[in-house]
Amino acid sequence: MMIRGKELALSALAVGAAAVVGYALRSSQQVDHTSRSKADLGARIVDHDEVPAEATIVDGASRRLRDIPGARRAIDRAVRNKAHDEWEHVTIEHDGAWSVVDSIRGSLPYYDGDQTEYNGVYVHSGDRIVVLDAIGWARLEEPVQ
Repeated sequence: MMIRGKELALSALAVGAAAVVGYALRSSQQVDHTSRSKADLGARIVDHDEVPAEATIVDGASRRLRDIPGARRAIDRAVRNKAHDEWEHVTIEHDGAWSVVDSIRGSLPYYDGDQTEYNGVYVHSGDRIVVLDAIGWARLEEPVQ
């Protein structure tokens, strides 16, 4: 009878160890999966006379704009740093980061500029106009080790 108890204990220990290893492997795969998708939001200040006549200017307090992760941060950073000459960037790294790009280009009035105009969403922030744009990318294969 005592041998059966030891067998049961060893079996329980083996199952528990396998569960821990499985959890650890799954957790490491999830971390890798979430880092496969990224979005980069860029914002810069433009002069009022640089706003294309066909572009719609969005109110900086817009709910749709607030609902986009990183958008307000990129706009605020551009205004704070007086970013006229360079883009201020915010990088989003999480599962579904592509949806940020889709939101910028789909739920807001996105302007496709010509060669002399900026692409993006034109936003009224305080007394300034900021153009906001986003790009996204994904890692399609595992890195070479």
